[in-house]
Amino acid sequence: MNQYILIFITAFLLALIFTPVAIKIAPIIGAVDIPKDNRRMHTKAMPRFGGMAIYIGTVASMLIFLPFSTKLMGVIAGGTLMFLVGIIDDLKNLPAKVKLGFQILCAFILFQFSVSIDFIGNPFGEGYYFFPWIVSLLVTVIWIVGITNTINLIDGLDGLAGGVAFIASISIGYAAYINGNTVASMSMLAIAGGALGFLPFNFNPAKIFMGDGGALFLGFMLAGLSVMSPMKSATMLATVVPVLVLGLPIFDTAFAILRRVINKRPIMEADKGHLHHRIMAAGLGQKRTVLTLYGISGIMGVAAILISRDLFIESGLLIIIASTLIYVFLTDPNSTNLHLKAVNTEVLEKKQKKQEE
Repeated sequence: MNQYILIFITAFLLALIFTPVAIKIAPIIGAVDIPKDNRRMHTKAMPRFGGMAIYIGTVASMLIFLPFSTKLMGVIAGGTLMFLVGIIDDLKNLPAKVKLGFQILCAFILFQFSVSIDFIGNPFGEGYYFFPWIVSLLVTVIWIVGITNTINLIDGLDGLAGGVAFIASISIGYAAYINGNTVASMSMLAIAGGALGFLPFNFNPAKIFMGDGGALFLGFMLAGLSVMSPMKSATMLATVVPVLVLGLPIFDTAFAILRRVINKRPIMEADKGHLHHRIMAAGLGQKRTVLTLYGISGIMGVAAILISRDLFIESGLLIIIASTLIYVFLTDPNSTNLHLKAVNTEVLEKKQKKQEE
């Protein structure tokens, strides 16, 4: 138990110490987010180099406390590359296709280190369905790239992405612990400590953003570590638990893709139709919106833990509660009207820019 506490505290303290350092370094290297459109929630230039502190806290604590393994080194190597890609994007604004290419490359790195989704539990009974290697590769790439981007997409309010990542990692870590998976549990505690150490500086009013470097790193590590050591002792744990824990960002990403397809907009284009934007439009400020989403994420995390203990009815009830809350905010008249107004404004702004060009 001491090891569990130490890896969490080490990651937390390192992130807490290095975040002020990141605040000072950011303007020197040009890692500053300057609000250029009405999609931004902040009104002044903000350093966006917090991912450095999260990376140092998470990776350093893993290297100190976790036993060496090829799979773990693969996850850390892929996470390091993803962090660097995010930093370059924060500085140079990489094209979406280039970022996607690097995300696929990082997923391939994991697969080469035998970190992959090789099977799915039988939801109707005992046993597993094992995939051919090509199917395993495809599913692994989709999972890694998808979850990596979900954390990045919800990084739109002060403290939201960091808090959701903390809740998700704690939930997966606890599920791993009660099922006897020490490495997966301690790895998740390292992520949780790194995210929590950054939060005091990122919660509203934020002093720094994590940037793409932090968001892509957190998403990638959650995706990779959640499948690093599938826990076959519980039939549905390896596949269902991560999906439930990350249910909020997964839903928001799927909803964003559907929304953009319907509106005939590029899938990778940013907008103000995310769930957190809609909750704010319903009348909640940034702090209450973020706390509301923390609550929904927490409910999904508990549901995932219950699933891992085969408490399906109790878990189903919590999922219904979380789904009801999301439905309430999505269908609120104020949020719907504001979203339509924002879409129309964005279309007009783009038409004006084209005319000016």
